[in-house]
Amino acid sequence: MKKKNLSFGLLSEIKLDDPETFEDKIFLTLDVDWAHDEVFSDSIEFLRELGAKATWFITHETGVLDDIKDDPDFELGIHPNFNPLLDGSSKGAKNAEEVIDGVLKIVPEAKSVRSHSMSQNFRLLDLFSDRGLTHDSNDFIPEQSGMELLPYPHWTGLLRVPFFWEDNVQCMYRHNTPIRDLVCRKGLKVFNFHPIHVFLNTEKLSRYEDSRSQHYKPELLINLRSSSANGSREQLRQLIKIV
Repeated sequence: MKKKNLSFGLLSEIKLDDPETFEDKIFLTLDVDWAHDEVFSDSIEFLRELGAKATWFITHETGVLDDIKDDPDFELGIHPNFNPLLDGSSKGAKNAEEVIDGVLKIVPEAKSVRSHSMSQNFRLLDLFSDRGLTHDSNDFIPEQSGMELLPYPHWTGLLRVPFFWEDNVQCMYRHNTPIRDLVCRKGLKVFNFHPIHVFLNTEKLSRYEDSRSQHYKPELLINLRSSSANGSREQLRQLIKIV
């Protein structure tokens, strides 16, 4: 099922006072999550071959970024990880400011942010805004809620952009709405994928967990890729082809 006039958009292009920037648009986002360069590059080439735009939430310095920084179909956001501060395991950054600034040194042009594990609170939102970030995508409201999502303003000046589908989350729900039906829903349609799950075509979390020892050995990891039509890679392919 193809919806007329459906197209891809980039998160930072969403404007609250201009519904045309988000209505009838599909927003692809990918949380890089420290993926091996070959795993990261695999997702990049996959999207290019299928002709899709995407917002990449970056976690770390890598030469792969040079390949996409000037690509008009891609934009780079930041994916700061506050978990080591929360669990007391941090050996680097001493506070949230240092975590954010560390990722912004890698992607100084970033306008969009989604925290690893979607960590958020008033203080973090203040820090995001203070550093010139404009779009926050830390609100995850699963499609199973049936809610119509819309971007909304935050008092800091941030535009909050909720998302409703994530590849690892679909593995945890017993019932998932088919992609072809999700693209026809009213409201904001932001999908989130991860390069590691796209590479593995993850269809169940045990595939991801059982392959952890191979995550930085792509030549071996490729042998563990699923052939399932319900896996992350195939869901992404289906979504792009619909648009």
